[in-house]
Amino acid sequence: MAKKPAPSPAADHALRDHQPGEGQPEPVDVRGNGDELHQQVGEGAADAAAYLTDNFGHRISDNQNSLRAGTRGPTLLEDFVLREKIFHFDHERIPERIVHARGSGAHGVFECTRAIPELTKASIFQKAGDTCPVFVRFSTVAGGAGSVDTPRDVRGFAVKLYTESGNWDLVGNNIPVFFIQDAMKFPDLVHSVKMEADRGYPQAASAHDTFWDFIGLMPESMHMIMWAMSDRAIPRSFRMVEGFGVHTFRFVNDRGEGKFVKFHWKPVLGIQSTTWDEAVKIAGADPDFLRRDLFEAIDAGDFPAWDLGVQVFDEAFAVKQSYDVLDATKLIPEEDIPVEIIGRMTLNRNVDNFFAETEQVAFLPSNIIPGIDFSNDPLLQGRLFSYLDTQKSRLGTTNFHQIPINAPKCPFHNFQRDGMMQTLVPTGRANYEPNSLAEAGENGGPRASAETGFSTFAANDERNDSAQKLRIRAELFADHFSQARLFYLSQTANEQAHIASALVFELSKVTLDHVRARVVGQLRNIDEDLAKRVAAGLAIDLPAKEKAARAPVDLKPSDALSIQKNADDTMEGRKVAILFAEGSDKAAIDKLKADIEGAGGTAFLVAPKVGGIKVKGGTLKADGQLAGSPSVLFDAVGSILTEEQAKALSAQGAAVQWFMDAYGHCKTIAHDAATQILLDKAGVEKDGGVVAIDAFADVGTRRHWAREAKVRDLA
Repeated sequence: MAKKPAPSPAADHALRDHQPGEGQPEPVDVRGNGDELHQQVGEGAADAAAYLTDNFGHRISDNQNSLRAGTRGPTLLEDFVLREKIFHFDHERIPERIVHARGSGAHGVFECTRAIPELTKASIFQKAGDTCPVFVRFSTVAGGAGSVDTPRDVRGFAVKLYTESGNWDLVGNNIPVFFIQDAMKFPDLVHSVKMEADRGYPQAASAHDTFWDFIGLMPESMHMIMWAMSDRAIPRSFRMVEGFGVHTFRFVNDRGEGKFVKFHWKPVLGIQSTTWDEAVKIAGADPDFLRRDLFEAIDAGDFPAWDLGVQVFDEAFAVKQSYDVLDATKLIPEEDIPVEIIGRMTLNRNVDNFFAETEQVAFLPSNIIPGIDFSNDPLLQGRLFSYLDTQKSRLGTTNFHQIPINAPKCPFHNFQRDGMMQTLVPTGRANYEPNSLAEAGENGGPRASAETGFSTFAANDERNDSAQKLRIRAELFADHFSQARLFYLSQTANEQAHIASALVFELSKVTLDHVRARVVGQLRNIDEDLAKRVAAGLAIDLPAKEKAARAPVDLKPSDALSIQKNADDTMEGRKVAILFAEGSDKAAIDKLKADIEGAGGTAFLVAPKVGGIKVKGGTLKADGQLAGSPSVLFDAVGSILTEEQAKALSAQGAAVQWFMDAYGHCKTIAHDAATQILLDKAGVEKDGGVVAIDAFADVGTRRHWAREAKVRDLA
């Protein structure tokens, strides 16, 4: 019998060594130059599976830092480890976005309100009054496209400006800092916060083991954690969130002079958030709450607007700071560099087709125009590769720029041809250059322009020696706690309680004791009182303080970081519910409605039944039914009832809960005398926010945070 041939090396190897080994020695923890944690193979690791490799078996020496030209230099394209890691990550899901999958979009216009040619040659900032179309997509980060609108999460705030010089995509968030400093860690961050790999849950939530295990080992994330655990992560409306470019960019003027710049979108309606209890209940009452709010506001002609502001500074300022301006986990306090307003964006048109526009829109941080340039921020440098790559995966073709929502609104010409879903029909045979076809009377095609084309800012000093190629972080990147402490101490006492309570809630979902202890140990580097409150809320002993690579520096508190310190008492853009029933006084309802609408708000009539209801003075139709219109959907509530109806409603759980929630969420409650029966049943006590109907205009939709200690325990 013939001897069976040995299997080929390829077949013999197939998938055999692709699973991590078991029983490996504990990794050796080593801190890098920026205090990043390197977990290296320990002694005695004979199992080949103990060694981290790329997809072709090459062992990796550093899984924390991308390769850059100098300590603070740009990331190098030759970094095959970074490119493969992000390339694979970008193609993990099809066709839904891996992050920011759930989004809502709208069209609008941007107007330059202050020309700044001395700072930048960007065409849109050369003359006050110049405008360009925009498309904006708001999103959550962690959840899938079918998740709810209101989880505790970062909100994406991506703006595509269709300028005469080409598309400029300012792709940011509603929080000015980020979790990580280097793009190398982005796949790890997202893997940790996504649904746990073995069970597929939780969806759209960070309150689970793997996320907090990652955070506890990544002190660079602690500043972002303060923001994510604050009320910024549970916004009342997309219309009431700030937007940030996150990274440090550059302005370049027509003389080739450059300055650093950070971009801010300031909502004209002011910043407003929900409470956590509201966010949870809204998710059940209306999973599409934020999407609906944006659509209905634009549909009604209440166009939301944001002022574009910039913080501009130079290298001389940067070098004096106790932090590194290239570190995406840091911000520049507005007290140090005030935000100067240079434009206004107004969203004035809803999409015609959600898939064609909101789903297919492709934002690229690499889409910039002459006059705007990149810095050496290592997180930004990685994004410049990642976004272009991921669009090919999502949209299936290199021609995704031809989809109408992505196409520039200025001419574009090049020699790129063919490819899947090519919709243009190029003529002639000029698909290369240089060529001399024009000498034969043929169209030779477009050519580069040294004068008006994009040219990269030439200087690469930025305190960097580009002669070395290094996997290393600048030493200032190791200060992870100063700005986290700055953020926490800048909040009101009530906001600090919200942060502590959010941490208690999130960590209570963590089942690994050592992870909870490590995170609380990190919190001690931010604020001792915060750590004690969280430990008490978890009923654990206060753990030892985690070692900080650089001792925190006390910075002057910044009022600009607090929502409540900047609260606007305006009625504009707010929604007020008016509860009525059979026999209610129509004249009183009409007056309250007129007062609300006259101040720029929206009145929403709620009743036990929809349709025509007989009231004193006529018939009135409700906008929503009581059980389907809980008070969590509104900014304030009013009630005009007869004594008979109030007594009947006091036996209905939906009505009692309506007032109980409004009171518990610190909202204004305006009521008539008859409603007192319901208020007593709901446990509503008289205070500055529980007022008579005729006093509503004076109190408005402001929150009454002094009430909160009466209605819930906060950490």
